[in-house]
Amino acid sequence: MLISILQVRHLTDLREYVNETFCDHYQLQIGAFQMTEKILRRGGKPCGIYFCLHGPRAVKFSAIWETDHNQILFYSSSGERFLKTQLLEAPSLERVAA
Repeated sequence: MLISILQVRHLTDLREYVNETFCDHYQLQIGAFQMTEKILRRGGKPCGIYFCLHGPRAVKFSAIWETDHNQILFYSSSGERFLKTQLLEAPSLERVAA
């Protein structure tokens, strides 16, 4: 599993990074496939975002940005983790979840 480090200031940048990482890893055209997201909550408070790229032939790739350790975990369609990205700085999830 690879580990990378990234500084992100805006949620838009985080979304783009997740999408581009999947596309680069799986050799997909950027923007050709829909990506959905869902805010994760623990005890009613936001604690991360679940991203899902809906790829070709109904294949789904997922990533989770979890705020406790401020990292993004990337998973293949079989559920195997292939990348962990540590964020140096991240957008506020409180504003997004409000």
